[in-house]
Amino acid sequence: MNLTKIFLLFIIYSFLGWVVEVINNLIFDKRFVNRGFLIGPYCPIYGIGGLIATIFLTKYKESIFVTFGMSVIMFAILEYFTSYIMEKLFKARWWDYSQNKFNINGRVCLETLIPFGLLGCFAIYVINPIIFSIFDIANISTLRVIALILFIIFIIDFIISLKIINSFKNTAVKFLKKDNTEEITKRVKEILLSKSVWTKRLIESFPKVKAVITNNIDLIKMKFELKQTKKELKQTKRELRKVNKKLRR
Repeated sequence: MNLTKIFLLFIIYSFLGWVVEVINNLIFDKRFVNRGFLIGPYCPIYGIGGLIATIFLTKYKESIFVTFGMSVIMFAILEYFTSYIMEKLFKARWWDYSQNKFNINGRVCLETLIPFGLLGCFAIYVINPIIFSIFDIANISTLRVIALILFIIFIIDFIISLKIINSFKNTAVKFLKKDNTEEITKRVKEILLSKSVWTKRLIESFPKVKAVITNNIDLIKMKFELKQTKKELKQTKRELRKVNKKLRR
């Protein structure tokens, strides 16, 4: 595959992942939710998953059981590290399976991995043959134009969405001096929901998002207290200067 087809495959799976998430919300929550942290109708984690499945699982397609097992393992690793990286970058836990049985640090759980295994098989045996048959008959110049347009839209979306997500991080940091994670999460959501329509969409897409209080809380407190101490020292120095001036007179 060339770069054009790789990117288009990523976008197709990102869109299909978004569709899966929307359907899931319609079934269980009885309402439409534009899932994902990007504005557009795509979830990049599914796009990456689709690429990984295509690159690493195609050679195992002779055995559906091996394909299923490899899908579960690879998507578990993908979901775990995506959760970990997003938490470190944005100081927020975007999904949490702590209440589910057989979970690992609340980042992955058996309940979601089995469907992911099935989706991996569906991608290899059903979706990929359709996509590649379309690629084979399509004009390469047309595919390049489509890919370029989608790439520009995706990049603009990513930049805007990153700015919105960063507002969550900045808002959460303001409350890090508190020890109550739930209270911080509640206050952060209240502030963000009062902002733009896209910020509201982000919160609605991840209703269980939590502000994360890490082990650095004591360090943050120390820095805050140190700043206060410095301010007090500066004030004391100013007062001493005034006293010295009066004594010299």
